[in-house]
Amino acid sequence: MAEDEMGRRDFVEKLGVGSLAAVAAGGLAAEAPKQEWKPTTDRKLRVGIVGYGVCSFGAQFGFQDHPNVEIVAVSDLIPARREGLMKACRCEKSYESLELLVKDPKIEAVFTATDAPSHARHSMLVLNSGKHSMTAVPAVWGSVEDAEKLAETVQKTGLKYMMAETSCFHDDCYAMRQIYKAGGFGRLVYSEGEYYHYVSAPIDSYKGWRIGTPPLWYPTHSTAYYIGVTGKRYTSVSCVGFKSDKQWYKPGANKYDNPFADEVALFQTSEGGASRMGMWHTVFSKISETGRVFGEKGWMDGMNYRGSMRPLPDLKRPQLPPGVPAGGHGGSHGQLMHEFVMAILEDRQPMIDVYESLAMTVPGIIAHQSALKDGESLKIPQFDRAKA
Repeated sequence: MAEDEMGRRDFVEKLGVGSLAAVAAGGLAAEAPKQEWKPTTDRKLRVGIVGYGVCSFGAQFGFQDHPNVEIVAVSDLIPARREGLMKACRCEKSYESLELLVKDPKIEAVFTATDAPSHARHSMLVLNSGKHSMTAVPAVWGSVEDAEKLAETVQKTGLKYMMAETSCFHDDCYAMRQIYKAGGFGRLVYSEGEYYHYVSAPIDSYKGWRIGTPPLWYPTHSTAYYIGVTGKRYTSVSCVGFKSDKQWYKPGANKYDNPFADEVALFQTSEGGASRMGMWHTVFSKISETGRVFGEKGWMDGMNYRGSMRPLPDLKRPQLPPGVPAGGHGGSHGQLMHEFVMAILEDRQPMIDVYESLAMTVPGIIAHQSALKDGESLKIPQFDRAKA
């Protein structure tokens, strides 16, 4: 199948990033053999899973394969999908809706793999029902007000919240984060994140939500290559959009009144640097998620580090339990699920908590506003645990 004919499911299955490999002198060394995974507890987290749509994401993250997880129940609004999710998760119990599932007292945590416009509402429903929440990306859909409400809900309930941003567990982005934390880049002078997802025809979706979406309302695969590396923030943005000649971007042809198929944003960072992040639908046949970072003491493109730090810190992604598949998006699915599960069992904050999630999501909302204003520089609202 040609890439320009690929649907969303094919994109998820085919997308991948390189693993650690030996490179030229000055680069990264080959990955050492992984140590055998050892359990730290025999407790099973009781989980509910919601959503089995275009990407079948409800079953793609491997909750059903984790030794510390019991799938209590699943849900999807469409009966055939609900049956498919039950089979995929090897679960005998289902509910007709999330609203019913969250009333099950046995469930401790819920993964919502639902339509993006519902992510914030669904996450808050889960949290307000006394359950931990993991959601597919993005955290909110085009609404800064929803971002504020979500942060307030997490603070009020004191429960764990995590956004499943796949780029954060790509081999390269994970390695960048470890090197950054160890001081191997210094301050980042410049960074780039790129999400190309060529679309030759509208992708089928619940209530047509994917048709004509503002590109940077779905920014996190890109913005993770700065926020997910540094934990720092974007402070302002100027963005330009590209107007496609495809019919679903014509005036009045989509529910968002959005004319742009592609958007490229230049952010100012809290470190004093610059960060170029984009999302493209019309670059012919290109499907990829990638990024690069350039700092005062080193830089990195893919798994190629050039810098002054020797030796490098441990760059291996955490070992997954036996039987847990790495999954799609560069082997990130299993890592994200495992991080969420262990954060709850170990009573700590997950790596991509509500503050990091909103720091990756909200700048894209403001970037789209800038594009609609011909690139006007706009300030970005800040979401930081220090201010909570």
